[in-house]
Amino acid sequence: MERFTTHLLHFIFLLFSGNLLVLVSSIGINYGQIANNLPSPEKVVPLVKSIGATRVKLYDADPDVLKAFANTGVEFIVGLGNEYLTKMQDPTAAQSWVKTNVQAYLPATKITSIAVGNEVLTFNDTSLSGCLLPAMQSIHTALINLNMDRQVTVTTAHSLAILETSYPPSAGAFREDLKGCLSPILDFLSKTCSPFLINAYPFFAYKANPKQISLDFVLFQPNDGIVDSGNNLHYDNMLFAQIDAVYAALGSLGYKKLPVQISETGWPSKGDDDEVGASPENAKKYNGNLLKVVSQKKGTPAMPEYDLNIFVFAMFNENLKPGPTSERNYGLFKPDGTPAYGLGFSGISTGGGNSGHNNSGTNTPTPPSYILPPENPNNGYMSISSAERLIWRRSIGILSGVGLILILISISLP
Repeated sequence: MERFTTHLLHFIFLLFSGNLLVLVSSIGINYGQIANNLPSPEKVVPLVKSIGATRVKLYDADPDVLKAFANTGVEFIVGLGNEYLTKMQDPTAAQSWVKTNVQAYLPATKITSIAVGNEVLTFNDTSLSGCLLPAMQSIHTALINLNMDRQVTVTTAHSLAILETSYPPSAGAFREDLKGCLSPILDFLSKTCSPFLINAYPFFAYKANPKQISLDFVLFQPNDGIVDSGNNLHYDNMLFAQIDAVYAALGSLGYKKLPVQISETGWPSKGDDDEVGASPENAKKYNGNLLKVVSQKKGTPAMPEYDLNIFVFAMFNENLKPGPTSERNYGLFKPDGTPAYGLGFSGISTGGGNSGHNNSGTNTPTPPSYILPPENPNNGYMSISSAERLIWRRSIGILSGVGLILILISISLP
């Protein structure tokens, strides 16, 4: 009986160590539409599935897209643009927006989060920054009133420029002038079980300092890496170093356990003469290696137990985006549905662009070539708040099971 009890307790230990922590690493895709030659949303559905993406991030709440993805199992972050922040401080306007742009599509379309604004704090517009948290609070209140707050989280995406210090990663710190705005936002995210979204682009760091920064280090290629002098951790890629710098900055304000999602990262396949490194070869290496890293379901050196939730930028090359040439060439796909460069998926023939969302064209899509198929039996990524609730339910279930086992032990003991 003593040996039985020992083995049983060992089993209980394994049960706890294996189930109390759930890694849900998965890949998402940003679906931008600043273009006049993109295929209809219906034709985009097989493209999303062809790359094994289980999540899509929009910069608005395009009704055509949300309808097209109904009953596909793909999860959505919908966006509420910066231009709406002032208006969304009004609870009535916020509730009307949520009803029209979120509630109307549930449950067929799996909307799990609302990104209120994009990189607001680094626009250096204090009037806009002052609207951000009140708008987030109004949207969240609307979700509560509509009994949707357990399904849909509210967050906002930040540029990596909110960091004052990012190297070494353990010394990561937010800009002093932004801490006053950030702290209440972090408190809101923590209380509502919402993730912290950051847009991180190693490409920008390499472009600014190509002589000082190893291209292999930013492209996830084999390299000697760096050792963080603050904690002795080894980094072999810049993205992980950037993520851990964000975690360090969060920790300095008391929010180290706040989940971080990379809401944008990618590499352009074309750029201007001064955009060093923008090429199809480098884009293939960055995004291809990124997909491999995510599939390994491991965290970063400083946060190995935390899942990697990453959205690649972007679905398509967008021909109307302003700025340097690179801005129009981040897409995994060309507007006709063919890959911008080889990443192991075939794409589909869309029969050309359709300038808007009409459904004309009769080309039959070729069967997509899947990579990194979703392993979740529910065919979708679980949102942060849902994942935390699942962990809690599993924990309770484990505790209940352990209690039952201990009762059986006590009954069987002489």
